[in-house]
Amino acid sequence: MSRPVGVLVMAYGTPSTREAIEAYYTRIRHGRAPTPELLADLTRRYDAIGGTSPLAARTDDQVRALAANLEARHPGRYDVRFGSKYEPPLLESVAEAMRDDGLETVIGLALAPHSSSMSTEQYMSRARGALGAGVDFHPVGAWWDVPGFLELIARRVTDALALIAPERRATTEVIFSAHSLPERILETGDSYPDQLRESAERAAALAQVSAFDVAWQSAGRTADPWIGPDILAVLRAKRAAGITDVVSCPIGFVADHLEVLFDIDVEAAGVAREIGLNLIRTASLNDATDFIDVLGDVVVAHS
Repeated sequence: MSRPVGVLVMAYGTPSTREAIEAYYTRIRHGRAPTPELLADLTRRYDAIGGTSPLAARTDDQVRALAANLEARHPGRYDVRFGSKYEPPLLESVAEAMRDDGLETVIGLALAPHSSSMSTEQYMSRARGALGAGVDFHPVGAWWDVPGFLELIARRVTDALALIAPERRATTEVIFSAHSLPERILETGDSYPDQLRESAERAAALAQVSAFDVAWQSAGRTADPWIGPDILAVLRAKRAAGITDVVSCPIGFVADHLEVLFDIDVEAAGVAREIGLNLIRTASLNDATDFIDVLGDVVVAHS
């Protein structure tokens, strides 16, 4: 019997407890401990959503659901495991275990639909290095354009729009957003911003939405300039232009975590209330069946 195909699912990670925030932040900063001010700011954001993020549990649900989905399609064919970029289990240790267990082929899947040299491609590079030359590694790049993904985004946009009174639809706009990255990625021709724009345009078309825009969110606390415009500035500009209602669709995120629960549900929602703008966020994908089906399709297509 042939060995199963490994599926290394990868994501950014999140601190498992409030006490683990400093160590997590230090790993993000490549071993440099955060200043007391930076640590206090990050802790404040976690406190605002309950002290810790549900991301670890949401990711675990996604990985379990994907494993079950693949097992139902092809019994015994796939060995699905999860590795994180910044929180145990770290992706390198999981990749090394897959290699040591004799897996000869491994598919690398990052839980982010858009790809960038500073985000998902780093996952793939680290995984490839840990697996070594003896393992046939199949990295999955951007997968936002696979059949079904934008359709499920469009359904969630439509569901959110249905919560807005018909008489206000003429002054309603949909804002698609993704995690910002330092502007220096543009110097190398990174296609990440183009991916966001095209995915937003196609999702809006599927939802039959003509009034939409693209914004960036969750920029890092660094001195480097980050890609904009920031969603908070966009919300203020929309209100000044007469928009009364906004559907926020964080299309770059596939689960509930800090960038959604704080950056949108707390911070952006707070700005919206301040300026008299009604903001509704689309439902997160988490382990919804239609989303897991898409992930399963992605894995099978790369097998």
